[in-house]
Amino acid sequence: MAAPVYLLASVIPPGGLFRERRFRDVGLYGDYAQSLLDGRVPYRDFFVEYPPGGFLVFVPPALLPDGWYLHAFKVLMALVGLATLVVVGLILARLEASTRRLYAAVLAVAAAPLVIGPVSLNTYDAFPALLVAGSLAALLWRRDSLALALLGVAFAAKLYAAALVPLFAVWLWRTGRPVIRPLLVFAATVLVLVGPFAVLGWDGLVESVRAQAGRGLQIESLGAAVLLAAHRLGVYDAEVVRGSTAALTRDLEGGLPDVLAAAASVAQVAAVILVVVLFLRGRSNGQRLTLATAATLAGFLAFARFVSPQYLVWLVPIVPLLGGGAGVVATALLGAALLAGRLWFFDYREVFALDGIVWLVVARDLLLVALYGVLLRTMIPSSSKTFDHEPERSSSASGTAAVEGSERLSR
Repeated sequence: MAAPVYLLASVIPPGGLFRERRFRDVGLYGDYAQSLLDGRVPYRDFFVEYPPGGFLVFVPPALLPDGWYLHAFKVLMALVGLATLVVVGLILARLEASTRRLYAAVLAVAAAPLVIGPVSLNTYDAFPALLVAGSLAALLWRRDSLALALLGVAFAAKLYAAALVPLFAVWLWRTGRPVIRPLLVFAATVLVLVGPFAVLGWDGLVESVRAQAGRGLQIESLGAAVLLAAHRLGVYDAEVVRGSTAALTRDLEGGLPDVLAAAASVAQVAAVILVVVLFLRGRSNGQRLTLATAATLAGFLAFARFVSPQYLVWLVPIVPLLGGGAGVVATALLGAALLAGRLWFFDYREVFALDGIVWLVVARDLLLVALYGVLLRTMIPSSSKTFDHEPERSSSASGTAAVEGSERLSR
């Protein structure tokens, strides 16, 4: 039932499915893929801005005849979106969510392209988002090695997936399951995908990582949003410059932006660690693991020093999974943040010119911080509240073994 909703939502936005116009980086993906098919080695013979795992989705559309890449890539991302709906359903089935919660969550994910806009099918961020959701599903279904393998593929495609490794390792330990073997599977998966590129083009691969890590305070980040607000209020003079690395970006220049960029990196790590600490203080059941996964991703993104509208796609398959009042609030905050990003998507020149539209950037970043805050507050253990007021049913032994076992260990 959700698949037609998703396909319709994917067709409507500019640059959507079956539309000629392209946005964002899809053209660059095609150039990378064609260069590889022409015999040039990525990272050695040409600079690549993205991690090696991205070639898993860059290359297949390029195997079609010339002129088909744009449509083929969008179709591939649409298939990824449909697969995401299935994974979301599997997670909620494992959590034994009510029928109402199941339909609400799956339909929310299906309708997401309407508020995401052009970046939904014109970037590849839906691919690692699917893999991360699949990793969570595999953990809940006690397929631990598969879970960490999927997380390894996600990490090889987009580095943000590594933020979940500590949480997932703690979950395995708290539920009395082997930890080392799944972590070795994660490392082996990354090695298989990244290793050939590292052997053939080590210097270029290192340069790609440095180009990403060496970015300044990007104009859409939280730290930049603070300075943008100060600029509009007349208490700070912000200056936008092109990034100093090979990665394409627009940053704020100056000593204060540099300080805030460093502080953002520290805050980002602290946000991830705080989620793990709170997770250790409460019960280790599937509901809290799902909540902690959402909180980890939200914290990682909210305090990043580089934030782009497509990065919010990472949250789309996870946040709607949450039940109760906190889940409704979190999903609403995510939807508002997605919408804010779409509203300025076609007006980047005004953003770079520091016009009044930068207030949308400020609003989007504050919404992400609020989302992280809501999720974090919900994680705080309390004898009077739990994350999901919908009780875990035990009528199906096979469906709740992991949850029941983890609850016994945490008592």
